[in-house]
Amino acid sequence: MSSQTRLPVVLLWHMHQPQYRDALTGEYVLPWTYLHAIKDYTDMAAHLESIPAARAVVNFTPVLIEQLEEIAQRTNAHLQTGSPLPDPVLALLGPDPVPRDPAARLELMKACLRAQRKQMIERFGPYLELATIAETLATPERIAYASNQLIHDLAVWYHLAWLGETVRRADPVATALTTQGRGFTEAQRRQLLAVIAHQVSSVVPRYRRLAERGQCELSITPYGHPIVPLLLDFQSAREAVPSMALPQHAGYAGGAERAQWHVDEGLRVFMRAFGVHPAGCWPSEGAISRGTLELLDRSGFKWAASSTNVLRGSLGGAAAPTDPLAYNRPYQLPGTSLSAFFRDDALSDLIGFTYATWHGDDAANHLVNEVAQLAHRYGDSPNHAVVIALDGENAWEHYPFNGYYFLRALYTSLANHPLLELTTLSECLSRGIQPAPLPQVTAGSWVHGTLATWMGAPEKNRAWDLLCDAKLAFDRVIRVGHLSAEQKETAGRQLALCESSDWFWWFGDYNPQDAVNQFDRLYRRQLVNLYRLLELAPPESLSQPISVGRGAPEHGGVMRRASG
Repeated sequence: MSSQTRLPVVLLWHMHQPQYRDALTGEYVLPWTYLHAIKDYTDMAAHLESIPAARAVVNFTPVLIEQLEEIAQRTNAHLQTGSPLPDPVLALLGPDPVPRDPAARLELMKACLRAQRKQMIERFGPYLELATIAETLATPERIAYASNQLIHDLAVWYHLAWLGETVRRADPVATALTTQGRGFTEAQRRQLLAVIAHQVSSVVPRYRRLAERGQCELSITPYGHPIVPLLLDFQSAREAVPSMALPQHAGYAGGAERAQWHVDEGLRVFMRAFGVHPAGCWPSEGAISRGTLELLDRSGFKWAASSTNVLRGSLGGAAAPTDPLAYNRPYQLPGTSLSAFFRDDALSDLIGFTYATWHGDDAANHLVNEVAQLAHRYGDSPNHAVVIALDGENAWEHYPFNGYYFLRALYTSLANHPLLELTTLSECLSRGIQPAPLPQVTAGSWVHGTLATWMGAPEKNRAWDLLCDAKLAFDRVIRVGHLSAEQKETAGRQLALCESSDWFWWFGDYNPQDAVNQFDRLYRRQLVNLYRLLELAPPESLSQPISVGRGAPEHGGVMRRASG
């Protein structure tokens, strides 16, 4: 195979966190945005920076961009003026004393134990010792025996464990604190806080520089990470699962207009942050339908990406072609110019779920060999490209050293392989890859090629009905016209946060009940705030939990997703 016909390979990393800020208090109730910023977004940029031949597509959700900017601004403001920190876990690094209230102390101490046990706690002897002590005191009866110093030391180690491997290896503050082990002073906590502020502030500028020098293509998801096929039509959920139970509401009122708003607002935020119009879109959860692809085509996107499971369903489901040449290539709906790429699910899931327990070099070699076999299969075909797409954040805490050795080996091997070309989706299009016709689309997502993760179960449908009620109230208030232009804009943006896919994903007995309860409460508070912005009394139904408590047992860590 000549260098001109090497098989294109595209790594697409999706960066996403939902809005964790409590709409009523302004305080972040979960710390995952800034924690993933200092660990995963930082490391993923550093790997590209250190390997000039590496290429990737990095997809940002606009709601994540805004959170990164706000957390960076508020943390830097604290360092400069002493203003409050935005997150109670982060605030444990500040000068304020640990709350005296037993319930608050207990919650904060438990929060500092929410890290992957083997790779993030047991790796560090001092952290393991502190965590072991804390676990014996983490009850309402024993929390009084937990000293302020214990909780502060635990907080320092929690944040040290969440630092990216590239930061830990290079930053002198991280090195000194790791060596000291315990007994951290207020001044030392402030030093660590400054490291965190710098890393969060640097995320967007680093990726912008990588894009400007051609090492990564930046793409986008619609603003609030909504499930666009469901905004457009609830019936689309039955295309892949005909028997699915649907919400009581027949559909989402004005869903097409809202979907367009998410695209337009997402583009505005993206272009402000990165200075360019994105060519591509990873629709939320890789969820597409005919209407979704047509919307993205009208909005000027050149490509969109989804899942082979969706392609297989669209090509005939159980009767889908067995010809391997039908896969790992783009497709196009008649009457559109948008190229739809479909990730290789098997290869993507190897990274998301399998390789974490392998030696990094062995895992990288295995993946590269699998892709090389595809290169032999496709021969000199100019119209095939392998897309490996998954979250750029959630898998790595299960890998030794945050995936450091695996990712370095993977980038290096792919960049130097004689049969493979590490590239981007826009570069594939610019070289003339030709999409095959796609007569129909069976609506679905990266999860099994269906929309059942976001609709169908009683709790998911109940959450949709509460959102539909709020949307009808929104429409009535907007029609009356008593809100100012600024109030309308604020309410519209709050509605967008309520339309996020994440709320519906978390309702399910496959998730830990403690996490379900947190998202249940946060979702209902987002809806309450929407009613208040509309100057309406929130309905009593929003004071009642949606979840009925069938979730999985709490596993002590962070929920893991392969994509989204």
